[in-house]
Amino acid sequence: MNNKMDMASLMAMLSKMDKKELEQGLNQVSKMLNSKDANNVIEQIKKNTNK
Repeated sequence: MNNKMDMASLMAMLSKMDKKELEQGLNQVSKMLNSKDANNVIEQIKKNTNK
């Protein structure tokens, strides 16, 4: 997996999301980053990238 996301792709993806979707996504990221369980964070990322 490429660690550097193309900024244009990121901005295009974000522009297609509505405010509610963005807030939900940011809340999920915040919860993952605040998690003490590194394996849980890794599993959540894997689930979200395999869609």
